Amino acid sequence: MRKYFNIAGPCQPDKHYMLPAQERCNNLLDLIEQSQYFVIHAARQSGKTTLLLDLVKQLNDSGDYYALYCSLETVQQITEMEKGIPAIIRTLATAVEFNQALQGYTFADKADEADFNNVLQKSLVYFCQKLDKPLVILFDEADCLSNGTLISFLRQLRSGYVNRGQIPFVHSVALVGMRNIRDYKGKIREDRETLGSASPFNIVTESLTLRNFNQEEVGRLYAQHTAQTGQLFPPDVVAKAYDYTQGQPWLVNAIAREIVEKMLAKDFSRPILPEYVDQAVQTLILRRDTHLDSLMERLKEERVQKVIEPIILGEPRQYGLLDDNHRYVLDLGLLREADQKLVPANQIYAEVMIRTLNYSSQQELNDLENPPYAPAYLTAGKLDMRKLLADFQAFWREHSEAWIERYQYKEAAPHLILLAFLQRILNGGGAVTREMASGNGRLDLCVHYERVAYPIELKLRYSPKTSQEGQAQLAKYMDKLGCVEGWLIIFDRRKSVSWSKKIFWKNYTVGNKVIHVVGC
Repeated sequence: MRKYFNIAGPCQPDKHYMLPAQERCNNLLDLIEQSQYFVIHAARQSGKTTLLLDLVKQLNDSGDYYALYCSLETVQQITEMEKGIPAIIRTLATAVEFNQALQGYTFADKADEADFNNVLQKSLVYFCQKLDKPLVILFDEADCLSNGTLISFLRQLRSGYVNRGQIPFVHSVALVGMRNIRDYKGKIREDRETLGSASPFNIVTESLTLRNFNQEEVGRLYAQHTAQTGQLFPPDVVAKAYDYTQGQPWLVNAIAREIVEKMLAKDFSRPILPEYVDQAVQTLILRRDTHLDSLMERLKEERVQKVIEPIILGEPRQYGLLDDNHRYVLDLGLLREADQKLVPANQIYAEVMIRTLNYSSQQELNDLENPPYAPAYLTAGKLDMRKLLADFQAFWREHSEAWIERYQYKEAAPHLILLAFLQRILNGGGAVTREMASGNGRLDLCVHYERVAYPIELKLRYSPKTSQEGQAQLAKYMDKLGCVEGWLIIFDRRKSVSWSKKIFWKNYTVGNKVIHVVGC
């Protein structure tokens, strides 16, 4: 059977191109050998389940342990411990029943489910008592548990752990999910929605993560396809795929699958070109597969907004190592840390974030009777930015108040509305690239049309110095792009200032650069 790039569920060595997941998560076997309890957390569809299934097989094949994989996803909605703990026991019983290494054993066949405060611990004690080898349990989707079910589950595991000298109990446990254990949802106090520490499970030795692929690993994964079909992924294609994805495993596979199976229709005689990566990325962005949709659904959460919105604005925000919202968004995989700043995890997520937040505005712009489009702004083959941005000023003056109210991210609404306006004008004929990062104090973006770059910087007016600061920042951005003309757009949100003062256009020369300051 010919292997293929997998984007749905765990990878299987006989069916899919894949790399050993343990290469991206070190010291697992050492922790198990030392009979430790530990946490593995990583973003959605980064290979966690693949890792666990591979580890279970390896441990069982070694003959030194009985290893059990158990997903807790079906217990997600059960918050009451009197219902949740029995549900976990039934899930464990099913996992034992279908585990080949544990054939002949039954789990909790005589459990007293009414004793929900102790029944899980007792069931594990009695089960381990039957076994002739140590038991390792890998709990997948552990962060699905919440409130009473979560607290009782952790307490019963902890009680069994600390009493292992007197009673038989699970040799090693892994709790696996998107979030670190301190972010598991548990109403311990009315003022806190997360555990905030390892308690009541302060027996965790380590909290590990499953990193993304590096560029060399992307090349190795794609080389498996070359070895099977002869179709080469050249180094520049590998580099471009990595640049777009930062090695996120689902995206890496999705790009390759889109090129090989959809664009080239499995014609392995055709070469894979760098521009195919660009096309595949645009298709993924527009199609918004389940992986992207489920991730972007998180943007609606208030705690996510508190972190994402300042990044769109470029505002400096200080986050401590124990800041719940900061860690939570990193664990989700929406953001990453780069040069001591928070930035979108990769270019694809950044684009989909903006499109998600702008969806309704984009639709309304598309529905206009005479929607703006790029050819209407062309003069001698170049975009007439004076006319384009003057039209936006008029649009902003007429519609801003009503449109801002539609946005959940109201502080970032001016930036988002301009991006929607530009995207509608380009409408596939060009592109807008953005550089979003906390602490920049602005949003840098560049319109690309017919191989010409138009650098734009967006700022909110906070003081009379905003224009001067923005010009200096834009000049640096123009240096980076090699441009001599740029546009600084300043949004003035003060209700006490008239529109006649907010709307203006001024031109400045900074060194050899021409900077247009556009008031909105």
